[in-house]
Amino acid sequence: MRTTAIAPLILVSLAGANSAAFATQYLTVEQAQKVIFPEATAFKASTVQLTLEQMRHMERLAGLPARSAAWRTVTALKDDTVLGYIVLDDVLGKFELISYAVGLQADTSIKQVEILAYRESHGFEIRNANWRQQFVGKSAAGQLTVGDGIANISGATLSCTHLTDGVRRIAALAQVAWKR
Repeated sequence: MRTTAIAPLILVSLAGANSAAFATQYLTVEQAQKVIFPEATAFKASTVQLTLEQMRHMERLAGLPARSAAWRTVTALKDDTVLGYIVLDDVLGKFELISYAVGLQADTSIKQVEILAYRESHGFEIRNANWRQQFVGKSAAGQLTVGDGIANISGATLSCTHLTDGVRRIAALAQVAWKR
C-alpha cells in the first residue's frame, strides 16, 4: 500500500525536476559596454523615446511590430566623440527571456551582439561567437532573418529566430533614432 502512495509523489517530483529554470548571467550591462566599446572613455545611459510616426517607420524597416516606444540605450563616447550606441533588450526564448545588448557603430551598422543572460535549458548555443558574428556589419537594410543572412542552430530554433528578430528591430530603431 505504501508503494502506491509514494509512487505518485516520486512522479510529481521527477516531473518538477524537468521544468526547473536554468539561468546564466554572462555579462552585466557595464561589462558588455566595455566588451563592445573597449576604447570608450565614457558611457551615457538614456532612454530613446519614439513618436508614433517613428514607431511606424521602425515597423516598416523591420517588418515587425515596434513593440515599445521606449528603448534602453547607452551612448559610447571617446572624449566628446560618439563611437556608437548600445541598445539593451530582452526577447523570449522558448519559455524564458534572453537578455542581450546590440552594439551599433556611429553609422548605425551592427558592431557586436552580446548575450547578457540566458535562462533556458536549451539553445544556449546562440552565445557562440561564430553565430553572433553573423550580425556584424549588417543594418536594417537586409539579411537579418534566419535563413537570409543568419543561420539557424539546430535545437535552438526559437532562440535564434527571436534573437534575430530582436536584433532586426534594434537595427531599425537605430536607423530611425540615429541615422543622419
